[in-house]
Amino acid sequence: MAEIYLAGGCFWGLEEYFSRISGVLATSVGYANGQVETTNYQLLKETDHAETVQVIYDENTVSLREILLYYFRVIDPLSINQQGNDRGRQYRTGIYYQDEADLPAIYTVMQEQERMLGRKIAVEVERLRHYILAEDYHQDYLKKNPSGYCHIDVTDAEKPLIDASNYEKPSQEVLRESLSEESYRVTQEAATEAPFINAYDQTFEEGIYVDITTGEPLFFAKDKFASGCGWPSFSRPISKELIHYYKDLSH
Repeated sequence: MAEIYLAGGCFWGLEEYFSRISGVLATSVGYANGQVETTNYQLLKETDHAETVQVIYDENTVSLREILLYYFRVIDPLSINQQGNDRGRQYRTGIYYQDEADLPAIYTVMQEQERMLGRKIAVEVERLRHYILAEDYHQDYLKKNPSGYCHIDVTDAEKPLIDASNYEKPSQEVLRESLSEESYRVTQEAATEAPFINAYDQTFEEGIYVDITTGEPLFFAKDKFASGCGWPSFSRPISKELIHYYKDLSH
């Protein structure tokens, strides 16, 4: 077993979210890394503790890297002292570790997030100085109160986690040899294939659509629909973090 402590806004939803992930063995909620070694829910503003979830997990089933990718799926890493509708220092984001051997994985994921967002993120990384267990009524709050407040979609825990680092893009030379001329222009030069006469516009058989250059899974065929636009259309990706949006003013 291994453990990590994660602050990501109101801990009710974050605990329920992590409790649903395969390989997570136990969770609890508490208050971490404040100015003093004791506090309670009413004193958080004075003691500067962060609402935090303890995640105990089986390393043979889910890695620390995967735990962190799940974490970044449901937080806004650019927001300072606010997640969802909750504001204040107690709702800051943070990764608190006990074992320094965790630091390479933590810093790698942090750097990947910053490269993807193009900005420095507001997630603090610190050794866990102390963790005060929260009051009983906070523990498993959403299991006891299924309609209770939650600022995240806890069902995101059930969606496949696709780690982009497992899908390396080949060199341009390899892509030129392996792709058709049209596929190369579309994937590497921002070209667009003709509508209605491309390979997958009217294809609705079962399967998974993948990135032709890396093999990375992108869409389930069950989420494909006939949009009438002449190109394959999907209601959602396999995982929302797979898709990045860019403003295109080229036309």
